[in-house]
Amino acid sequence: MAEKVKKEKAPAKPRTSVSTAKKTTAKKTNGNAAIVKTASREEIASLAYQYWKARGGQSGQDWQDWLRAERELTSA
Repeated sequence: MAEKVKKEKAPAKPRTSVSTAKKTTAKKTNGNAAIVKTASREEIASLAYQYWKARGGQSGQDWQDWLRAERELTSA
């Protein structure tokens, strides 16, 4: 009777952290390619912090600051 031999799995690929990896992608719109930059978490946090300081450090609007920073960094 033949023995069954288990195949070893390939080693796992190293993961890249989403927060530290900057990605650029090309979107095609009507045949034209546009480069879209994805901002890193650190860049967004830094800009959102600046908005928070500019508002006088008041709490309660952290998501608005974050979304504003994200929108500005990705639309540039």
